Amino acid sequence: MKVIIGVRFKKPGKVYFFDPGNLHIYVKNKVIVETALGEELGEVVVKKKLHPETKLSTPLKKVIRIANYKDIKHYEENKKQEQEAFKICEQKIKKLKLNMHLTDVEYSFDNSKLLFYFTADGRIDFRELVKELAAIFKTRIELRQIGVRDEVRRIGGNGVCGRELCCCSFLNNFETVSIKMAKEQNMSLNPSKISGNCGRLMCCLKYEQEVYEDKLKHLPKIGAIVMTEDGEGTVDSIETLKEIVKVKLKDDNDETYFKKYKASDLKIIQNASSDEIIDEEEKENMEELQKLEELEKQDKETGNNDDIF
Repeated sequence: MKVIIGVRFKKPGKVYFFDPGNLHIYVKNKVIVETALGEELGEVVVKKKLHPETKLSTPLKKVIRIANYKDIKHYEENKKQEQEAFKICEQKIKKLKLNMHLTDVEYSFDNSKLLFYFTADGRIDFRELVKELAAIFKTRIELRQIGVRDEVRRIGGNGVCGRELCCCSFLNNFETVSIKMAKEQNMSLNPSKISGNCGRLMCCLKYEQEVYEDKLKHLPKIGAIVMTEDGEGTVDSIETLKEIVKVKLKDDNDETYFKKYKASDLKIIQNASSDEIIDEEEKENMEELQKLEELEKQDKETGNNDDIF
C-alpha cells in the first residue's frame, strides 16, 4: 500500500496522484509538484489515503513543497500573461490565415514553456506561427491540437440534466461512445437528444452499458418468437433493466394485441437473427448518426492531450 494525495492543476481537469512524503498536506492546499513539464502548482482535491501499489499505472512523483506566498503570486502573474498571449496568438492566426481555433494558453510554472491549445479539422501547418510566437515570447513554444470534447471541458457548462458537465466535474478520461449503445439502451435515435454540448454522443451513455450488455445476453431479441402463458407471440419491445418483454399476440378472433411479461416467464422458440433492426426514427436520422460515428473515430485519433505526464 502507498500513501497518496490527489492533485488537480485546473478545474475542470484530471486528478493526478502524488506521494506526499512526510508533509502535512490537506485538501485545498496549494502544492508544488514535479511533472513532465517541470515544477507545477496544483490544488489538493483528494486527501491522504492508502492506495494499492499494483493499481498505480506509473511510479508516483513526490510533492516538492506546499506552495508559499511567492509561488502563488508567480502563478497568478502567469495567468495574466496567458491572457495576453491568447490575444497575440489569435491575431497571428488571423494574419497567417490558419484554419484553426485557439481554445487555451498555458505557461509552465517556471515559464520555460508556453503551450497553445487549439481545435481544427485535420492537420495544420503551424510552423510559421511557432516562429513568430517564439520571437515574441522568447521561450519554448508548443502547439497542441485537442478534440472538441477537450475544448468543452476547458470551457465548462451544464448538461441537459441540469448538472455540471461530467467532463468538467469528475470524468478523467473520455471513452468511446457509439450509436449501438444508444440503441441497446432504448434511447431516442435523434442526434439532438443523445448529443452533448460538444456535439458528440453523450459520455453518460457509457456508464450503464456493461449492465445493459449483461442483461441483453439473457433476453430475447426484438422480433424473436416466444412462448407465453397466453400462447405463441413475437417480441415487440424490451424494458432491459426491468427485464420486461412486450409481446405481440393474437386472440381467438385473430385480432392483434400486446401484453407485457417477465423475461423469466418466457420460452424462446426462435430468436431473432440480428439486433440490427432499423426503425423509422433511425432511418430519418441515419445521415446525422453516421456523421456522429465518424466524428467519434476522428476524436479517438486526435486523442486526449490534457495529460501533463
